[in-house]
Amino acid sequence: MKITDILVRDASILDVESTDKDGLLAEMAASLAAAEPALEAESLLGVLREREALQSTGIGEGVAIPHGKVRDLDRLVAAFARSKQGVDFDSIDGQPTQLLFLLVVPEQSGGQHLKALARISRFFRDASFREKLLAASDLDEIFRAIEEEDAKF
Repeated sequence: MKITDILVRDASILDVESTDKDGLLAEMAASLAAAEPALEAESLLGVLREREALQSTGIGEGVAIPHGKVRDLDRLVAAFARSKQGVDFDSIDGQPTQLLFLLVVPEQSGGQHLKALARISRFFRDASFREKLLAASDLDEIFRAIEEEDAKF
């Protein structure tokens, strides 16, 4: 599975406006729901909040991978977002989160969503990849960096 196959370009946000975790989740949920007819922003936000209540999806190094399972969705979808100033996302390392990758999967996705999470996590372990995303001046650069990373695996 390639990340570029599930990444919804129209839902990706170059520079988020939100300055807190909940606002960021709402902004990303609204953006993905606007681009994906099978999703509804408020119910998606509820799913993301429930998941975050279990444990933060802020994995450290300035990265978070909020995710959740949604009923009536027929495929995995994802969106990228960047916060230049960083947001407190309750990350495990306590650092502000700047790079976010929202993953939404069908309720009955089984191991498919775990594979996607593992792949995304692997991408973000690479410091040079994170730096490319932070330095990118537009979404084209971001998507090129993701495509390049996708081709490595």
